[in-house]
Amino acid sequence: MVRLCTLSSGSSGNAVLFEADGTKILIDCGITGKAACDRLSSIGVDPSELSALVVTHEHIDHIRGVGVLSRRFGLPVYASVGTWNGMISTVGDIPHEHIHYIAADVPFSVDGAIIFPFATSHDTSESLGFTLSDGQKSASVATDLGIVNKYVYDRIRGSELLVLEANHDEQMLMNGPYPYNLKQRILSDRGHISNRVCGALCARLLSENGVGKQILLGHLSNENNTPHTAFDTVKRSVEHIGGQVGADIRIDVADRYEPSLILEA
Repeated sequence: MVRLCTLSSGSSGNAVLFEADGTKILIDCGITGKAACDRLSSIGVDPSELSALVVTHEHIDHIRGVGVLSRRFGLPVYASVGTWNGMISTVGDIPHEHIHYIAADVPFSVDGAIIFPFATSHDTSESLGFTLSDGQKSASVATDLGIVNKYVYDRIRGSELLVLEANHDEQMLMNGPYPYNLKQRILSDRGHISNRVCGALCARLLSENGVGKQILLGHLSNENNTPHTAFDTVKRSVEHIGGQVGADIRIDVADRYEPSLILEA
């Protein structure tokens, strides 16, 4: 059995807990170490039970608490070379034996859990998404995506549990207060994907891979989206192909500041 839960999701901070057969791995820690410990405890997880930290990229909303947790609990940290180069000055001193370099399309294992990194298109040095497995069931974390191409789709399509980005409503973004250059960055192939694109992705996952997917919509913009807007847009996309949310596919929205419900497969 695999489990997936967000501790926090959005530009205020991101952290995702994956569990397989007792192995607990934190994907990103963009909240403070204290907040991470408190939120883990609130769902019945002792932070000392973590086996590792795995990092998608070096933006502060993904690495804020990485150094603190690694030093406090002696956790190994796995990240790409580009991400390490971008984050080391922020996360601070990490013991040499806890620094692990990983690369897209080169799987590795942590205490029996199999982790498959895949490249993502984002305005960072070498960002990654992850599919994690116990050998039978799998979960994917795919946020901060500028685009969803065939390569990304092929790496997440088999997962039963997913955290997928639904960052913004395109109309809200274009009519909102952000400066033009920031709007263009978000809409670019190295920015973030919209509710509409996420909806199309969810519909495709359902139509091509059958029922049973459980999806958390994550990394919502606080200024250019709402939980209701994200959910409703994705729901309409699923219904457009004849699917039913709740029956054929489960979709929930990850909370910005609190742990989400725990998905299990």
